[in-house]
Amino acid sequence: MSRQLRQVIPAVATSDGAGVKIKRSLGQSQVARLDPILMLDEFNSDDAADYLAGFPSHPHRGFETVTYMLDGHMLHEDHMGNKGDLRAGDVQWMTAGRGIIHSEMPQQLEGRMRGFQLWLNLPAAEKMKPANYRDIPAAQIPTVALDNDVSIKVIVGPLTHNGETTDGAISGVSTQPIYWDVSLPANTSTTLSVPEHHQLFVYSYEGEIALGDDQRPLDTSQAGILTSGDTLTLKSKAQPARVLVIGGKAIGEPIAQYGPFVMNTSEEIEQAINDYRSGQLAG
Repeated sequence: MSRQLRQVIPAVATSDGAGVKIKRSLGQSQVARLDPILMLDEFNSDDAADYLAGFPSHPHRGFETVTYMLDGHMLHEDHMGNKGDLRAGDVQWMTAGRGIIHSEMPQQLEGRMRGFQLWLNLPAAEKMKPANYRDIPAAQIPTVALDNDVSIKVIVGPLTHNGETTDGAISGVSTQPIYWDVSLPANTSTTLSVPEHHQLFVYSYEGEIALGDDQRPLDTSQAGILTSGDTLTLKSKAQPARVLVIGGKAIGEPIAQYGPFVMNTSEEIEQAINDYRSGQLAG
């Protein structure tokens, strides 16, 4: 069954960190989520004033972040001494778990800084597991060439096409996420096999596309929430398009969030705040 476009969430301009200008689609409100996805931010600017202040040291607990760099140079550092030097095409998968304190700072004074940060929820049983980083260089992320010059970077998979399966650079995540960067030439259509019961959305960040059998349009900087189904048809319009296809297996648990803490109850949020203030969050 083919997936159709169910809801459109336009990204809104906002700022985060020390004033970095971003566009936020999923996560702009408590109801604009798609279990297990909590948030998707896009940062994209040629003006250093929009990003230079970066994201100084701050805490997290209870979820995972996925940073995907398209252009620029960003350095991640945490309280455990880990460093992630991200350049164009690189990905960093950070499991905050029981607690991490880290910073994300630009390593350039000019030029384009472009990429995405995704927040992926953890089930209650994993929210207090040890923090962890996985840095994936661009060269280790497989790219699959489809018909009509369509290509897909498989950050998280698997991706199955014409009977062949390509595993993504990341595996072993309990929510079984997919995260694909799909490039389509102008006026080109492709149909992808997707997990039938996953929650799934598409984010267009270059060009405009049409989705599903009824070819409903999705403009640049819009997130399209999809119905269930085991196939997804994407069609570019007069210009080439690049879109993210992201989703995962729903957790189905209550969510309590306060800024950088995502737990299941308000009591757990209060504990996270107290742990951070007392120096125990990342102990």
